[in-house]
Amino acid sequence: MFPAMLPDRTRVALIAVACLFSAPAVHAEDVRVVPDSAPQIRYSFAPIVRQVAPAVVNVYASRMVSQARSPFEDDPFFRHFFGDAIGPSGPPQRVQSALGSGVIVDASGIIVTNHHVIANSDEIKVALSDRREFECDVILSDERTDLAVLRVRDPGGALPFAEFGDSDGLAVGDLVIAIGDPFGVGQTVTSGIVSALARTQVGVSDYQFFIQTDAAINPGNSGGALVDMEGRLVGVPTAIKFVAEQAKSGGGLRRPWFGATLQNVTPDMAEALGIKRPVGTLVAGMSANGPAARAGLKVGDLLVAIDGFEIDDLDGFGYRYSTRPIGGSAKLSIIRQGKPMTVEVGLVAAPETVPRDERMIRAISPFQGAVVANLSPAVAEELRVPNALEGVVVKSVETGALAGRFVQKGDVILEVNGTKIDTTKTLEKVTQSDPGSWRVAVQRGGEVVRFAVRS
Repeated sequence: MFPAMLPDRTRVALIAVACLFSAPAVHAEDVRVVPDSAPQIRYSFAPIVRQVAPAVVNVYASRMVSQARSPFEDDPFFRHFFGDAIGPSGPPQRVQSALGSGVIVDASGIIVTNHHVIANSDEIKVALSDRREFECDVILSDERTDLAVLRVRDPGGALPFAEFGDSDGLAVGDLVIAIGDPFGVGQTVTSGIVSALARTQVGVSDYQFFIQTDAAINPGNSGGALVDMEGRLVGVPTAIKFVAEQAKSGGGLRRPWFGATLQNVTPDMAEALGIKRPVGTLVAGMSANGPAARAGLKVGDLLVAIDGFEIDDLDGFGYRYSTRPIGGSAKLSIIRQGKPMTVEVGLVAAPETVPRDERMIRAISPFQGAVVANLSPAVAEELRVPNALEGVVVKSVETGALAGRFVQKGDVILEVNGTKIDTTKTLEKVTQSDPGSWRVAVQRGGEVVRFAVRS
């Protein structure tokens, strides 16, 4: 869960379990005592490390990948002398390995690590601090939070695990300890203080909410533990619990659907709204029958808090809302035309209002090699597409396919040669003709992109 890209061991690091951490809520101040004597300063972290270290594991993931072919492989002269030694028949492959860290969060062998550590792996093993090794299965992996949940296949009894703390109770200046197993040759332990809370717009994952600490982080620490002075896991307990509980239930990851498009508040907008500083997030668009609309929210409403947690920006709202469990409701504090109000939004999963009808476009066209699907709120949520849009969306593009030159994942195909694309069936039918040229309009990143292509 720590970013594994700090070769200079820079002292200021963003520590994250899944690169997401909770920000402080409005709590009564805990009693914190500043050391006032030399004996008080000469303390040791050893008791805390002994408590937590058994729950921190090394994660070893491997997969088979294609490699470049030998330039001499098809030369009869070299094959006469060296045979298959210069290149096997069929696609050459090699084993690609990844090392990271993980934290056992349940005695049954539930382990949380980063999605990027185990993504696309064929085999995953973990090694404990006592040198025991176990094979693991992936029970959930989520790219958007960069979280993955593993389960030990045969733990042979209860395993040591880390208890969750309250990251919302952290304060800038609190001591924290980072424990990881970055190279599989032994654990590393570093300490530091919390330098900042609720860091957003860092660009690591969709739901960005970081604790910043000056604890030194080594390459390969991704997935390790950040703990407080009581040995409790404070690296994103909210996000970990949310993902781990859904993984245990055996279902996929289901996030609550909001049904509105939001935007950050600029200084000019803050002045127009009559607020002192640019905080919160503004409702910019609304799905006609989404939870936000049903709750009575309107375009122009300023969201300033959710369930008592202040909202600084769009990322802050996204994290807080997305880690709420399905069911029940969330209380939103808003400002509408200068007046504070409170509304309750139902926490429901995005519905699949129309069949996906996924199709691979095979006809020669700007979409050849693209997998497309009909848009619904559920599909829009998965692909991070504004859910007010309708029509057909690009789910993926085959590597090397013709479509890769013109469209990309998340593009909403609006029109082809004057025909409105309302379903995947319509798109497939349009591409089966040979018009000689193609005029295409797609929605990409909030803008309509138009292009023309000759057949």
